[in-house]
Parts: sequence; C-alpha cells; structure tokens
Amino acid sequence: MTAAADVGVVLVAAGASSRLGGTELKQFRWIAGKPMLLHSLQLFHQRTDVVMVVCVLPRQYAGDPPPWIFQSDVDRLLVSVGGKERGDSVLHGLEDLPDEVRIVVVHDAARPMVSMAVVDRVVTEARAGRGAVAALPVTDTLKEVDAEGRVVRTVAREGLWRAQTPQAFPRAMIEEAYADARRKRLAATDCAALCEARGFEVVVVPGSESAVKVTQEADFALVEAFTRATP
Repeated sequence: MTAAADVGVVLVAAGASSRLGGTELKQFRWIAGKPMLLHSLQLFHQRTDVVMVVCVLPRQYAGDPPPWIFQSDVDRLLVSVGGKERGDSVLHGLEDLPDEVRIVVVHDAARPMVSMAVVDRVVTEARAGRGAVAALPVTDTLKEVDAEGRVVRTVAREGLWRAQTPQAFPRAMIEEAYADARRKRLAATDCAALCEARGFEVVVVPGSESAVKVTQEADFALVEAFTRATP
C-alpha cells in the first residue's frame, strides 16, 4: 500500500434486498461471523491510504444506522443517503468525499469477501490514470436465448469477463463520467460502464472467485463455504 492518504471509498449498501424477501436487509445480515456490510467496512479501514469510507445506506437507516457499524474507524467513516437507483447512491457517495481524495474506490457491500490484494490491484491502476475493474474471465459456454427459453445462438466467450467490485478510478474521471451520464440521462449497472461511455480507458484486473455477490439465499451458504476453505 502507498503511504499517500488520498483514497476515498464509496461503499454501496443502499439496496432493498427485494430478491431475497423478508424484512431484514441482506447487507445487515450476519455472514461469516459478522454483519455483511462490516466485512467490507473494516477491510477498507485497514488501509493507511484511505482518507474516508462513505457508507451509503437506505434513507431510513442513514440517520440511525445499526450500532455495529461503528466497530470501525469512526474518524474515517461517513454515512450517506442512498438514492432510487444504484447510480444515484454512488453519486451521493461521491459528493460526500472530502477534497483530499484523488482516487475513488466503489465497492458493493453485497460482496463481503473481497481480498486486500484485489483492492491493491484496482488502486494501482487508478493511480496510473486508468479506470480498473476487478473481473474474472468467462469459462462457461454462453447461450443467447429468446423469451421462451429457446437457444438463439452460442456466444463466443473469448475476451469476455465477469465484472465484480471493487472498481477504482481517478476522481476526476469518475466525476466527469457521472456528470456526463446525468446530462445524457444514461444509466448503467456499474461505474466502469459510464467511464467507458465517456471514452476513458478502463482495464480489468484479476478478481476473486470468493468475492461472491450475495443476491439469493443460497449465496449465504456459498460465502460461508469459501470462508471455511480459506486458511
């Protein structure tokens, strides 16, 4: 890790967990020994180059977050209010970063088991002036299907990668990308897509199979299995 303290983290945890059902938000549920959100929060606070982690929560929790969130470096923690869409939540987090931040890392709290090595890789690329996406190459055969489930064609998997988070960018890059997207009313499922649309250079770095995105109930057990398998 570099000694320069110039990294700001937008930790996106504003989802409604609609695909899981139930009343408890998935980012607040316990997994691998602690609440899901706390895994990422504590990881980023281990870094000496991190100036601030902005934790973006649903509006009803932003003013009164769960008390365990403060089991972190409270001097480097801000809580921001989530927006209607993921992009709105990221933008709110960007707006709350302090002025000294030059590198922005965006991470989804739904990926609780990200490793420090992956964070290092995206930050290194961002320091070189590029956007960086943690990703894994596609290894499965891909099929395009129609609305009835009939196979239309087999898609070549060469050159295809599965994007993950964290993603990191020079601050000026991601702010310009979001400003441009707002002007053009563009939406995207991740920050890198907006930077790509603006014409900025974005590269992939090796991600991790253990950085599972928790979207379904079975994913909780999968994360637990990865945790037990890690020495």
